[in-house]
Amino acid sequence: GTIDFINIEILKNVRNKANRISNCDIANINKVMLAAERQIKDILLIDERMGLDALSPDLQQMALLRMDNPELSLKELGELLDPPIGRSGVNHRLKRLQVLADSLRTQS
Repeated sequence: GTIDFINIEILKNVRNKANRISNCDIANINKVMLAAERQIKDILLIDERMGLDALSPDLQQMALLRMDNPELSLKELGELLDPPIGRSGVNHRLKRLQVLADSLRTQS
């Protein structure tokens, strides 16, 4: 009867919502992985061309942390630093590494 119909509708809505969340999670995981892969390529290039020792301590620490933890989000990386920094601070450091790597690429 009507109750069954309502239950089916609720179930469909819940299932759709779960699928949307799951798809969103998968998209986010893929984004994190692609970004980490790019960041690690940049870090390897910097290491190869000038050595990570040439970096400032904060960038060196960030580079090593990213290499050791390719699966972590920016927020999670920041929490591992001592002292911890926020997502935007991590993003800023990784951006600086990217800019450096890009400038090394154009030099070759």
